[in-house]
This record gives sequence, C-alpha cells and structure tokens, in this order.
Amino acid sequence: MIADPQQPDDGPWLERWLSPPRLQRYLQAAGGDRERALRLYDWNARISAALLRDLAHFEVALRNAYNGALVAATPAPNVHWTFASPAVFPPIYRTKRTRGGAAQRADINRKPREILDAAVVAAGGNSAFPGKVIANLSFGFWRYLSSKAHEKTLWVPYLHTAFSPKTNRVDVDARVGRLHGLRNRVAHHESLLSSNVLAGLEDLLWIAERIDPSIAQYISASSTVLALDDNRP
Repeated sequence: MIADPQQPDDGPWLERWLSPPRLQRYLQAAGGDRERALRLYDWNARISAALLRDLAHFEVALRNAYNGALVAATPAPNVHWTFASPAVFPPIYRTKRTRGGAAQRADINRKPREILDAAVVAAGGNSAFPGKVIANLSFGFWRYLSSKAHEKTLWVPYLHTAFSPKTNRVDVDARVGRLHGLRNRVAHHESLLSSNVLAGLEDLLWIAERIDPSIAQYISASSTVLALDDNRP
C-alpha cells in the first residue's frame, strides 16, 4: 500500500482507526485503492476544517446581525431580548396532525423559549452578560429564526433589518437551512465526498454579502475551500 518507510505498513490499522463502514466509503470512491482512500480521508478532514473556519465566521456574523435586529423586539428599553423569551417568542398555537391522524394543538414557540431560557441559565442567570447568552445559543437556534413560522412575528418586524433591503426570507431560510446541514456533517466528521461543497460556500457568501459585503469579501478572500476542492485526490 505505502512504500514510504515513514508511513505505516498496509494492514488492518485503517479498519481499527476508521471502522470498516467508514473506510468503505473512501475505498469505494478510490476504486479499492487503500492508499488513495487514505488520501481522500485526509483531504476530507482538511476541507472540513476549512469549511468549519468559514462557517464559524458566518455564524458569528449571522447571530450578531440577528441580535442587532432583535434588540427592538423587547418592549422594555432596559431589558435585552435574551432575557425576554415570552415577549420574543410568545405562545403561538397551531393545529398539527399526529402520526395517527389525530388533531393536536401545539405551541410552535415553546422550543425556542426553552432553548433561550436554558442559554440564560448556562450563562449564569439573569445577571449574565447578554453576549455570553448569545454565545451559548447553537447554530440550530439561529437557523430556525428565518422559518415560515416566524415570518409575521420576527421576520417582518425585526429580522429583515439584519439584511440588505429586499432580501427575501424564503431565500435566506433555504440557504441557512442547507448550511445548517453542511455544518452538522462537518462537525460530526462525516464524508463530504458526495456533497456539493462549493454550493455550500456560495450559500454562505450569498447571505454574508447581504449582512455586510465586507464580511463576505473577507471570508471569500481568505477561504481555502476552493483550493482544497481543486486538489481533491
């Protein structure tokens, strides 16, 4: 497999390291060539790291843009929105069908309230600095703020101001949803061999451009994703 004496010998160490099912994905892509499969795996790790860097820059930009927009969502001027979950996410009941077909009323804002309240507790309670609360909110929290369920209560009055004029909520939601899926794959060390990495980067830059063109320019100019994609083994 590997002629270089500095490299490990061929053998079952790859299976022990990666597990046979994980290795099989790369062997299949490499036509059974174990050396190339290992190079593909390492390439996957490197391009994942490059994407994670770009996604980290993007996530900070998105959450700060949303934070700036949501400051106006609280009626009390001295209360930050992170400490006013009932005002930002008031109970909104929708009728949903269970798997058995029965109608069931559910509060669609219950989960975001719970997530926000848990972030406050994790940050130290009601005396915590709002920035620390925001840092405790996962990408999944921000991702769903642009969903259709929040169009009238969050997007129209507040969140649209986080982007350049005439930015469409549906476009933002579709792209940030795809980025959420890509981020989860990267964070869980999944294979990107069949993922359209460049489309993901395009989604990221599209949204960043509408938050602030300078942010998109910086991420694009310093990203190594394109170069790594061009040098896939």
